[in-house]
Amino acid sequence: MTEPQPVGHRLLRLVEVMDTLRRACPWDRSQTHESLAKYLIQEAYETLETIEEGDVALLREELGDVLLQVVFHAAIAAERPEGDPERFTVDDVADAIIDKMTRRHPHVFGGVEVSGTDEVWSNWEAIKAAERAAKAEARGGAEEVSVLDGVPFAQPAVMLAAEVQGRAVRNGFPADLVGDDGGEGGGLFAAVAAERDRDRDAETDLRAAARRFDAHVRAAEAAARADGRDPRDLSEGEWRSYWAATA
Repeated sequence: MTEPQPVGHRLLRLVEVMDTLRRACPWDRSQTHESLAKYLIQEAYETLETIEEGDVALLREELGDVLLQVVFHAAIAAERPEGDPERFTVDDVADAIIDKMTRRHPHVFGGVEVSGTDEVWSNWEAIKAAERAAKAEARGGAEEVSVLDGVPFAQPAVMLAAEVQGRAVRNGFPADLVGDDGGEGGGLFAAVAAERDRDRDAETDLRAAARRFDAHVRAAEAAARADGRDPRDLSEGEWRSYWAATA
């Protein structure tokens, strides 16, 4: 009787397929980290949309597309010559995240005891702060270390606002100082803080609001078409009427 293969064994086949593509396919062979960057973003958002729609069957496929991007980038990096500081393999990628997750979960992989989620967060931030300090020291210690170091600004603005707010507050910054600074976007920044205070995710909630608005507009348009009207020809008053009728 054949013993069942361990979970994850097909990842090895994916690595083999990627290596073959890099050798045999002109398009795959021509790709670089820079040329693939947009696809990583696209695949991540397609996965997010699938989660929002609750399509679990399609989620498997979309996660595969995201995984492909990880393996693709690793394959490109692995082609660099031995000794090149920018060379790494897919195993190096796995090792890096394994090391990070075990280091940041001492209550799971070490002897640290925690009372709940809040203490997990507190330990997480302390460990990340120590990591940032170690990196700064490795670079010569010339750079100041901030609790906001490492927050990626190349992300959607609502997610960015939530991240810088949460990071600051989790590290002792007074929550009441997070608000509208009176400048451009200050009101939106404060709105994100209000969502955080309610233990809500502002990005998810805003996307949900956009979807509700989209559905309502489409319903109003459908009602207008049922009356033989072209929605693009509706007056503001007529829009209001159909809007109220489909609420």
